[in-house]
Amino acid sequence: SLWHGWAGDLAALLVFIVASLTDALDGHLARSRNLVTDFGKFMDPLVDKMLVTSALIALVAMDRVFAWMVIIILAREFAITGLRTIAVEKGIVLAASPLGKIKTTTQMLAVCFLLIYTLPCLPNQVFYVIGQVLMYLALFFTVWSGVDYIIKCKEVFNDC
Repeated sequence: SLWHGWAGDLAALLVFIVASLTDALDGHLARSRNLVTDFGKFMDPLVDKMLVTSALIALVAMDRVFAWMVIIILAREFAITGLRTIAVEKGIVLAASPLGKIKTTTQMLAVCFLLIYTLPCLPNQVFYVIGQVLMYLALFFTVWSGVDYIIKCKEVFNDC
């Protein structure tokens, strides 16, 4: 069927882009109107994780991303979400860090390039290679930002 080919990839790409852009717009509006809340600081990164990791899991099923990469990304996301939950219980709100934003951006760009490369009339291999390079960059920033969160949040572990 057509939806299993490039048209399905295009539909997935458009949905992913719209979801990513509305997430960015929401954050921008909250900051520009001084409507940033602790709830938003906690939920926004969680929603980002859900969007990106679901797309990455789908890309594994499509043989466009290595499963081991997504496992590392998921492990980091679960660990940092757990850390943030413990921090909230202690009255500490961990907002997204600049490294975390770079991580999310590289992950989102990788997903886009790995969805777009099957579209007809495009330099397919170029998009695929860019998507793969972005995945390795995303993996690097995923690990780096995870370690950075843990180092910056040593006080969360005081009771352990």
